[in-house]
Amino acid sequence: MKRNLYLAAALAMMTQMPLWAQKPDYEVDSTRVYQLQQIEVTATRASKSTPMAYTDISQEQISRNNYGLDVPFVLQMTPSFIATSETGIGIGATSMRLRGTDASRLNVTANGVPINNPDSHAVYWYDTPDFISAVGTVQVQRGAGTSTHGTGAFGGALNMTTSPLTTRFGGDVSLSYGSFNTNKQAVHISSGLMGGHWIVDARLTHIGSDGYVDRGKTDLKSYMLQAGYYSGRTSVKLLSFGGKAKTYLTYTGVTKEDMELYGRRYHTEGQYVTSDGEHVLADGTHVGYYDDHTDNYLQINNQLIINHQINDKWRLNFTGFYTYGDGFYKQYKDNAKLLENGFAPEFAFDAGGSKIRKDLIREKLMRNHFGGFNASADYTSRSLDLVFGGSYSYYSCPHWGELDWVQDTPAGFTPGMHWYDNDVDKHDANAFVKAAWRVADGLTLMGDLQYRYVHYKAWGVNDNYDDAIDGMQVIDVDETYHFFNPKVGINYSPNKHHHLYASFAIAQKEPTRSDFTDRFRQTFPTSEKLYDYEIGYQYNHPIVSVGVNLYYMYYKDQLVKTGQINESYDALNINVPKSYRRGIELSLAVNPLKWLSFGGNLTLSQNKIKDYVNTVVDYDSWDEAANFYGYHTEQMGDTQISYSPNTIANFFINFDYRGFGASITTQYVGDQYFTNYKNDNMKLDAYCVTNLNLSYTMKTRSSREVRFGVTIYNLFDAEYCNNGYGYSEYSGGEQYDTAYYFPQATIHALANITVNF
Repeated sequence: MKRNLYLAAALAMMTQMPLWAQKPDYEVDSTRVYQLQQIEVTATRASKSTPMAYTDISQEQISRNNYGLDVPFVLQMTPSFIATSETGIGIGATSMRLRGTDASRLNVTANGVPINNPDSHAVYWYDTPDFISAVGTVQVQRGAGTSTHGTGAFGGALNMTTSPLTTRFGGDVSLSYGSFNTNKQAVHISSGLMGGHWIVDARLTHIGSDGYVDRGKTDLKSYMLQAGYYSGRTSVKLLSFGGKAKTYLTYTGVTKEDMELYGRRYHTEGQYVTSDGEHVLADGTHVGYYDDHTDNYLQINNQLIINHQINDKWRLNFTGFYTYGDGFYKQYKDNAKLLENGFAPEFAFDAGGSKIRKDLIREKLMRNHFGGFNASADYTSRSLDLVFGGSYSYYSCPHWGELDWVQDTPAGFTPGMHWYDNDVDKHDANAFVKAAWRVADGLTLMGDLQYRYVHYKAWGVNDNYDDAIDGMQVIDVDETYHFFNPKVGINYSPNKHHHLYASFAIAQKEPTRSDFTDRFRQTFPTSEKLYDYEIGYQYNHPIVSVGVNLYYMYYKDQLVKTGQINESYDALNINVPKSYRRGIELSLAVNPLKWLSFGGNLTLSQNKIKDYVNTVVDYDSWDEAANFYGYHTEQMGDTQISYSPNTIANFFINFDYRGFGASITTQYVGDQYFTNYKNDNMKLDAYCVTNLNLSYTMKTRSSREVRFGVTIYNLFDAEYCNNGYGYSEYSGGEQYDTAYYFPQATIHALANITVNF
């Protein structure tokens, strides 16, 4: 029914086009409006003279792959970039890694506003469904990047800006459908310039899929509303975007053993044992599945962007923002201990003193508020560019758990009873100044100084049961950080084709929420520090472009997973004193003919921890003081950092002729280990995946253009996994490894039709 409403709205808009598209009776300065929008949020972007490695992705490049996939899969052909998906098709629970660094250590912004969750530092792309459709350009910065807002960039930064508002009436309707019932319906309309000053732009989208993995269903609804005012040297833009997401929980993956028994699409989330279940496991056990085993989240992002150009040399930018989030995920827990789910001891033990276990349904809830502002002033002269900027943000979020149902309604149970409650407050502020001094023709010196202040406080009771206190874990975190992050560099361009650069940067980052809460048996983690050295060369020509970048990223106290877990089987991050990533990034793009282009990029790297100590739970050793098992440790020497392949390679070839388009892309990713050493029991095997995109674009009398497209993903039907995790245990003098994987879909397709009017 909802899909039909989207389609009806689109048809209604198109039938009104002749009336709405009348030529205005006033003179419009569309060039001036465009120029005002070009100066929006440039303080955190790199330019041609910035001595660092980055890739710009244009709106045209984005539209080639924008059939409904999440942002990481639209960008996965950029150097050193890996996209991951829990559902196996790039929609729903997706994430990314850059130079082997996970998303919680990548700085992600939209119009300069942080997208990373201030608490977990993660990016949940399904909270802003189809945001990529509203993006004008994306800049992927590798390494420490430029000074920016939000969490520190420890492997790179993803800087997105929304597309400029158009001065002419128009819009588009986009419909997609493909394998696994994957579908997208999107309607976008823009008023054009009204009264010489105003533009209003709106977008509605629905994205759904059954997913490749069993029950991996995704249901995403989103909106975006923009209103812009332009006058003389001033522009004011108000944006509101967000959506409502409902996704089936698939975060536990599947073991190799279960894949062999039940197939690659199997996973156990929501599964419970029942005598009359229609599903039968290999050992004869009957099981059922809880249909509402889901993650549910509503997020609303609001931004007010004001730009003013004082004169040809000075311009000002102010961005105020407020993000509201409200959500929960619901779990069916089979044979769970009442003691670990909020029941008092008198209700949690039977007459014989054993812990009572029951099936139950529980929710984990959160409601967050995130607001603040960014401000900058830019000065430009013939020989000097200066940017003064800063920001402040405040984040508040209560977390709590509720029990909805417990088998047999035991004593002590009240529907909706809380089994944990805790709160978080975070203040984040920074100030920076950047300077680019053109000391001679083609020679530019760059300096970038940032001070960042962070105060993080968390208190209350968490969802981990702590045997040491015979109760739920108590949270008491009150930490303050002062970070000074300098960056210096040099860029030499003897002419418009050749660019040489070198830079050095320091970046620092505070721990995430889980680094504090999951380590309740250990001392608190410390902040991390990165020393980033980059040197590169870029040759740009209309026919051939070549890039070479060498990097050495040395980390002090980097937080990495060691295989160590707590009693709730949460994987723990531990500070390692010394580690590094070093490598070379090569890129090539060739345009020999107007209708043909090809190229690719290659990353070869070494990613090491020095003097690594592997730590796993030892079930032969009981720690009386901690009321928990001890740990087995092993000196490993210099080892490879987890999730850091030595090789990432991408290749593309594009063909465009008289409206027909064809694009082939191939990505190769080398072996990745879940552990910080080469353990073949916990490894992602190397994989190579090829996608084929075919399209035809035509112009009609009633619309600007109509584009038909189809993408065949995993063209050669590879069976591969792009993500996974694991843990180790020590018993009887031997180590036992457990690993879970996220299989990706074999060959599948997604078709699209987009009408631009």
